Amino acid sequence: MLIRVVAVLLGWMLALTFTAAQPRVELVAEGLEFPSSLAFLPEGGMLVAERPGRLRVIDSASAVEPPIEGVSAVHAVGQGGLLEVLLARDFVESRWVYLSYSHGTNAANTLRVARGRFDGKALTDLQVVLEARPMRATSVHYGGRMAWAADGTLLVATGDGFDYRERAQRLDNHLGKILRIAADGSVPPDNPFVGRGDALPEIYSYGHRNVQGLVVDKAGTVWAHEHGPRGGDELNRIVAGGNFGWPLVTHGVDYSGALVSPFTTLPDMIDPLHVWTPSIAPAGLMRYGGSVFAEWRGDFFVAALAGKQLQRLRMDGSGAVRVEAVMFDAPGERLRDVREGPDGGIYLLTDSAEGRVLRVVGE
Repeated sequence: MLIRVVAVLLGWMLALTFTAAQPRVELVAEGLEFPSSLAFLPEGGMLVAERPGRLRVIDSASAVEPPIEGVSAVHAVGQGGLLEVLLARDFVESRWVYLSYSHGTNAANTLRVARGRFDGKALTDLQVVLEARPMRATSVHYGGRMAWAADGTLLVATGDGFDYRERAQRLDNHLGKILRIAADGSVPPDNPFVGRGDALPEIYSYGHRNVQGLVVDKAGTVWAHEHGPRGGDELNRIVAGGNFGWPLVTHGVDYSGALVSPFTTLPDMIDPLHVWTPSIAPAGLMRYGGSVFAEWRGDFFVAALAGKQLQRLRMDGSGAVRVEAVMFDAPGERLRDVREGPDGGIYLLTDSAEGRVLRVVGE
């Protein structure tokens, strides 16, 4: 284990030249099976979701506790499983924990969001607050990322189901969308398509392929990144009612090499702020606001699966986004998530059957 941690540290030192505090990488925990998401507990420690369907506490001493009881059964096939864990904004009082996960069978499955009250050992009072429509027969492209909007509503990203990509442009379904619901699952009356007979009222934005990063920054702006096909991964600023183009607009090509579309931009469709070609398969997304690395405040951090790296992106005064640094490149591990911790450190989840939680901190 010591050799592996030293290798991680050397990789960072080789990949970057810092003018801020020199970072060091610590191993927080290991022995996790495909960890997919983490949430920091106000009393210390964190909740970590494992894609096969387990939710665990990692305590403040970095001990990995046994699986929490009461978690919903998940459809852990393909890219499916337990996808995201998110604490309620009033978690200290309500103890609500929100989970997104794939549900169903190979022939009929979909994305669900449920919430349960966490007593430290188990989830109780489990309630399904969202079930994406319709069911589909593919076990890929679920999306599943969640974030609290500034007004307390819940944003939920969905995927296009891969074989159903044309439906991302239609408003009569939840495929390839970002949805917005109240904390109890009801529909906010100011959603952009409420009252339209041809649209599902939960839809907030559409024309997405497979959103894998979703964050609301301190100013209340919503940001998301999504997987392209072969190339054409995107970072977008999300706006209510926005059409983000997929599959009519893309910078990528199909896996066969065939064109998905000849267009990279079209009227009335929102262009991405940044495109990755070739694809890095962006996973988690974070906008840093801590004090440990003060020079990075406001920068985006993107974990990458296929790219096996952490990227730091910066937005200039004109709104253009560029990659400032490719980080964590040497160890060659798929990265599933990136989060800012309450200590200002940067936390990473590695995507493997022997997954780990890592923490990047200053000296």
